[in-house]
Amino acid sequence: MGREIELKLDLTEDAASRLCQWDGLPERQDVTRLRATYFDTPDARLASKGLSLRIRQSGRRKVQTVKGDGSSAAGLFARQEWERPVRSQSPVLDGDTPVQDALGDAVSQIEPLFETDVERTRWLIQEGDARVEMVIDRGVVRAGAREAPLCEVELELVDGAPAALFAIARRIDGEVPVRPAVLSKAERGYALRGPVAEAVKAEPVSVDASMTIREALLTITGACLRHYRRNEALLLIEYRERALHQARVAVRRMRSALTLFKPVLLEADVARFQRELRWLAGMLGEARDLDVLHGRLAPGAQAEIAGVRAESQARVRAWLESARVRGLLLDIAEWLALEAGCSGAADAPISDFAGSRLKKLHKRVAKGGDGLKKLPPDKRHRVRKDAKKLRYGAEFFAGVYADRGARKAHGTYVKALAKLQDRLGDLNDLATAPALFARYHLADDTGLEIKSEETLLRKAGKAHDRFASASRFWR
Repeated sequence: MGREIELKLDLTEDAASRLCQWDGLPERQDVTRLRATYFDTPDARLASKGLSLRIRQSGRRKVQTVKGDGSSAAGLFARQEWERPVRSQSPVLDGDTPVQDALGDAVSQIEPLFETDVERTRWLIQEGDARVEMVIDRGVVRAGAREAPLCEVELELVDGAPAALFAIARRIDGEVPVRPAVLSKAERGYALRGPVAEAVKAEPVSVDASMTIREALLTITGACLRHYRRNEALLLIEYRERALHQARVAVRRMRSALTLFKPVLLEADVARFQRELRWLAGMLGEARDLDVLHGRLAPGAQAEIAGVRAESQARVRAWLESARVRGLLLDIAEWLALEAGCSGAADAPISDFAGSRLKKLHKRVAKGGDGLKKLPPDKRHRVRKDAKKLRYGAEFFAGVYADRGARKAHGTYVKALAKLQDRLGDLNDLATAPALFARYHLADDTGLEIKSEETLLRKAGKAHDRFASASRFWR
């Protein structure tokens, strides 16, 4: 069993062609064609266990590889790997890999599910004291009758420190645009077997009570960056309203994570990333505001903002393609790869830390929302933002409180918190509508498909009361 550390970068086919001609590369080592078949049970049980199984052929040589789901953070993969030469396209499933133990009797159901066919160009780069193998893979992923293009750079650490991978990545990005890749080739294949995604929601975060604060931070923040990148990738193909919403949710989740873990982080890191993430959220905000407004307007009024909405959506593409956004993603990925510069306090167990942070946020939402009906819009909005942070924190730390009673209390608590968020969101939409009408030259009496302020305030007050009385699952 070996362990690989690699940084994967997404790029376009045109960028890959230009990168192959870059003067900053040493002499090319070789070009090979690699065809790989991936195996699993029909219901993907192996993937559900965090494993992938493939047989890759190059010329006459066939190699079987099993990869374990190790740590990954927005492009940086550190995974366990089992390799062996094989004679045919049938996997060898013995005790030398974890496949048998993972599947039990279901191992007999293993069958080919999808394949990749790529041309691989390889270089060996010396970066200071480190040696890095760089490859560019260009080809396709096929699953049944469906296929998708594949174009990525892999920087694999032969020896030395992981920082070398990011130094090379930044030089590459100075030549052609690249972004941290978050999907393995196997994940791309599994995605082809499912429905076409319009957006990607946040995946469950695997944090449990056995973790340290540092481990939980890296897991949570890496998941947020993966959530963002998957939706950004969809937006770079074409504008999708739901994908934009999920990209903004991912940014908010990342910012909430930085707030939750602030006591163990360097102030300069928190300030730097909060500033850039706030900027990114703001750049995407106008398009989201227009999407929400469009959904609440009558058809006639919708037509009046069609032009500015199209312009806003075009700006989203321009911002996402900017060097500033790409640099931010590489910076966060490296920060995570180097374990985020945490203080020594981050080596403590996550349990007490999670409880104390949730308790503090709960108090802010409960106290801030007292007398909600009489609060001015700006203070209601502050309660709404705190409620979002609390909800994300409750989702992040759910696995820390895994006994049956805590799980039940968690479900009730999050449901009450989500209802409060919805009510406060409607009030915020109503409060900001006049400014949006003025900005987009809509008549003051333009109708919105939204309840009256009096009704919304009454419902928000009830939602706050239910939230405040809900059992705290972290007790």
